[in-house]
Amino acid sequence: MIYKVDRLFGKAGAAIELLSWTLLRMLASAMFMTHGYSKLFGDNPQVFRGGGMTTVNIADTIVFAMPWNINALFVAGVIELFGGLLILIGLWTHMISFVAMVLMIMAYATAHLAWFPTLNNGELAAMYFLVYLALFSLGGGGLSLDALLEMRRQKKERGKREAHGIPV
Repeated sequence: MIYKVDRLFGKAGAAIELLSWTLLRMLASAMFMTHGYSKLFGDNPQVFRGGGMTTVNIADTIVFAMPWNINALFVAGVIELFGGLLILIGLWTHMISFVAMVLMIMAYATAHLAWFPTLNNGELAAMYFLVYLALFSLGGGGLSLDALLEMRRQKKERGKREAHGIPV
């Protein structure tokens, strides 16, 4: 009996798969952008060079200076704001999601390193990592600029093949 109920829920979920994937991509990225906005334009805006976090320190065991004295928090803000915008519209989703994943690994390792994310306020970095891992793996979905550009590319390719008499 429970199997039939679960199948019913599965069918209902499948019916809204495109919408739910799009909402996940868009809402997660819109929230991600707010972190970048506050780093770049908030009460304490980060400078590009010479201030903020010019040294990355992971658990006092891995420490490295940023090249040219660049502020890592400024770089994070740019990735969060502008990378978040690109993922929001679904453009270059695989590539930008990978960059966002790396950023969340670095954020967790430098600011929230512990085994239990709730105790160190690292659950948000962990959740963003998982969302961007899924987007990296599966792409922006059917309602994204990536999907639109891919459809246009395929249509153009079909047109070229037809013009040369190659069966499609």
